[in-house]
Amino acid sequence: MCGRYARSRPDSELVEVFSVREVIGDQMPASYNIAPTQDARVVLERSPREEPDAEASRQLRTLRWGLVPAWAKEAKIGNRMINARVETITEKPAFKRAAAKRRLLVPAYPVLA
Repeated sequence: MCGRYARSRPDSELVEVFSVREVIGDQMPASYNIAPTQDARVVLERSPREEPDAEASRQLRTLRWGLVPAWAKEAKIGNRMINARVETITEKPAFKRAAAKRRLLVPAYPVLA
């Protein structure tokens, strides 16, 4: 992914385009300069935490941009982990588990300079 992107679509449009069943959190205002460590609206499929064996539901929710691996001693390591190479994503310890189990979509438009 690029280093910055823009978000301008309202939640209602994302719900329709991505067939979202559950919206979690408040809609965020449009932003034309979203950078690593900032909050972003994403689309993902997850089972409820209380019922991990239940059917996954497609959700629209807000997450912070950055990956904090399970072995990290501090959460701020996620500030540096924003990109992974497609050639090695399933081999690198930091990205391997997330690439296999925790994928998501980031509705984004690249910011052109």
